[in-house]
Order: sequence, then structure tokens, then C-alpha cells
Amino acid sequence: MTNIKDFRLNLSQLRFFGQNLHRPESIIATKDGTLWVSDRQAAVTRIDADGTQTAIGLMGAEPNGLAMDRQGNLYVANFGDGKFYKLYADGTEEVLLSEFEGQPLGVPNFVFIDRRDRLWLSVSTRTCPGFEAVVSPRPDGYILLMDENGVHKVADGIYFTNEVRLDANEEYLYVAETMKARILRFPVNPDGSLGDREVFGPDPLDPGAWVDGFAFDIEGNLWITTPLSNGLGILTPDGDYHVVFEDVKPEALNNAVTNLEANQLKPEDIFACTGETLQFTTSVTFAGADLKTVYIGSLIMPHLITFESPIPGLPMRHWH
Repeated sequence: MTNIKDFRLNLSQLRFFGQNLHRPESIIATKDGTLWVSDRQAAVTRIDADGTQTAIGLMGAEPNGLAMDRQGNLYVANFGDGKFYKLYADGTEEVLLSEFEGQPLGVPNFVFIDRRDRLWLSVSTRTCPGFEAVVSPRPDGYILLMDENGVHKVADGIYFTNEVRLDANEEYLYVAETMKARILRFPVNPDGSLGDREVFGPDPLDPGAWVDGFAFDIEGNLWITTPLSNGLGILTPDGDYHVVFEDVKPEALNNAVTNLEANQLKPEDIFACTGETLQFTTSVTFAGADLKTVYIGSLIMPHLITFESPIPGLPMRHWH
């Protein structure tokens, strides 16, 4: 096994990929080398292996987390208009879910597809606009499960639910709880209901480590983005966490953390944390034939960040 605890990168070792991207928050990679990237001016931008970019879809607002099924259709959580969509390969869009129990969803964030083709849907907050739940955190995020029996709420009371993923054996659902700067996990029962939550790893991971996206590698490590420090860290199965890289402004980060704890956080405190080279890292995707090429998304950068991993990523549902 690779000693992943020693893996670190300098900013000079990172490369950029793509151009003129619009809020490339989430990324899906396919075996043929194609990338599908969230795009606020469409639904997604398809980036072919030769670098050709094509905008697909018309949903606009803020397409956020992506998932892909075995047929190549995409599922999109739209952070901006409060809906989950299905985006067919030909660009046709269908609203998958816009309310639950007669109420608007709130702020959808992410979609994950498991081996049984069930959809795990994360909603960051019931508060609109969602930014209010960042500057004034509240436990109103939740998770829905969509299966052959309908849509069910399986978890609630989360401080800004972000990405959700199952481990390799689909025994636990892991959850990025952004405004607590930590990872939660829940045992998954055969019917899709969840057992009691627990914090996985340090609590918090790091001061100001507002976890956003994460992905598993084949050894069970979680690769986690931290947008406020413009970085990436790795959380190992034994609970060890270390920073791989970050582009942090310590004074701005400390100010944001202090003001959050005092319930005095302002939007300008967050925007002051943008790095010199990297800005608001959001998601992790393993790509390439060997699943060792890593792509990192962003809220505001016009391109993706990329580098090579010493360990392959865990294949997603569509990879098979």
C-alpha cells in the first residue's frame, strides 16, 4: 500500500485544464477521457479528450453536484433554482424533483448513485438564499433517498449538507457537513434507512476546513476539498487527516473563523479568503484509464485544477 500520509504537493506542481468555464463546481469523468463539468450558463460543459468544449443544456441558475447513470444520463442538483434534474445524453432536461412533502426543497447540492441505482440527494439547507445558512449556520440540511418506492427523507438536522457518497462496500453513507468542518457517516440498512450518525475523523478537520466535496480512492482514503483555505486534504481510514495543498491567507482565514464563532460573519470575510493561485476548491474527481488523474472543481475559477495521484480512485457507478 502507498503511504498516502506522506503525499503532499506544492502549488507549482498543479496544472490547469479547460478554459472559460462558468462555476465548474462538479466534475464527472468517463472512460473515454471525456469530462462533464457543471456550467451556470448551460447545464454542463462537455470537455472531450482533445480539449474541445461543448455547452449542453439550458437550465442555468447554479448547476452544482453531478452524477451519471449506466446509460450516460446525468443527474444535476441545481443550487440556484431549488430543483434536481435529469439531463439526457441528447441535452433534454427533465425536472426530477422540485418539492418534498408539499414544500420547496430548499437548496439542492449533490446527487450520488449507488449499485442498486438508487439516488441519494443532498439538500444543503431549507433556507433561501442558501448563503444565509453559511453566514448564520443552522441545522436545516437533510438527505433524501429516491428508489423504486418513491422519495424518503433519511437524514435531517445537518449544518449545510454538501456532497454525500457511499464507501466501496456501501456499508456507510459519508456526508460533508460544511458548516461544522467535518465528515459525518451513517450505517446504511438494506432498505436504505440510516443508522445513528457519527463524526468520522477529527472534529473539526482543521480550523476553517469547511468541507465541500470528497471522493474515495481504492484504499478507502477520503480526498476532501476545503474551499475557505483553497485546498485539498486526505482523511485516512484510521482517522488521520493531513493537508495535501492549500493556497491560504492565514489572517483572512482566522478572521472568518473568529467572526463565524461570534455570529458576525459577513460575505466579505469569506471572499477575502481567495488564494493567489487557487480559489474556492469544491470537488474531487478521479479520471484517466488508470483513475489516477485527479481533477478539482471550483466556485469561481475559469478552469479545473489537475494533478496525478499515487493511488487510483474508487470507480463510480457509471464506470462499470
